[in-house]
Amino acid sequence: MQLNFTKMHGCGNDFVVINNTTDAIELSAEQARTIADRRFGIGCDQILLVGTHPDDGIDFSYRILNADGGEVNACGNGARCFALYVNQQGLSDKKTITVATATGHLILELHDDQSVTVNMGAPDFNTKVIPLDLPQADHYKIDNYEFTAVSMGNPHAVLDVDEVDKTPVTTIGSYLETHSSFPEHANIGFRQVIDRNQIKLRVHERGVGETLACGTGACAAVVTGIQSGLLDSPVRVTLAGGELTIQWQGGSHPVMMTGPAQTVYQGTIEL
Repeated sequence: MQLNFTKMHGCGNDFVVINNTTDAIELSAEQARTIADRRFGIGCDQILLVGTHPDDGIDFSYRILNADGGEVNACGNGARCFALYVNQQGLSDKKTITVATATGHLILELHDDQSVTVNMGAPDFNTKVIPLDLPQADHYKIDNYEFTAVSMGNPHAVLDVDEVDKTPVTTIGSYLETHSSFPEHANIGFRQVIDRNQIKLRVHERGVGETLACGTGACAAVVTGIQSGLLDSPVRVTLAGGELTIQWQGGSHPVMMTGPAQTVYQGTIEL
């Protein structure tokens, strides 16, 4: 099978984007792993499948496959690339589109400078939603690791560290990601607070490992920081691959994420 694709990235979090609006392309986990492999395939953190949706008022559907072949529900950096992709491919001339994901709807607004603002919806701190198999609390602890937790359409745990650049993200992230307290595994964020409107962040993503940026991870780090009294909206999040701006007014208000998206190249792969 020959498959056309577009390689994109948002702050270094890179994606293979596939137009699934005309052909019902079903990728196996093995095929997804081949595409994501940086030596034998194209190489990416995740694969984005752009699909149609039958409901009025919803412009597209959105599926996300991790580098390990597993499907996940949300990706903020991918959502920004999604908005730029459908515009550049002529699939939509709207500046604001509504996209259906496995867990809800995203509203994406494309700006003239090719940055995108994503309405990520409201965060959910309920352990049953995250999911997290610990009693409901403001802060949690597994072994010696203290963290806050939230769902941004996918599960996140956030740890505060003194110097994020010196933190063993892979070691701690791998351990907590697969801990039995997270039945669906979790994305593990490491937050260094610079001031009340700025943080540095590294994220170990479930099924991927550490990436240069994680949009939902940035949202999780900010909303848990605001909830804990450490931060005030808006917050500038500095990641290895670039910067995002996150706004949240608290409560049931949606989290708004703004950042760049970039097309790298287009090609064809034989699967």
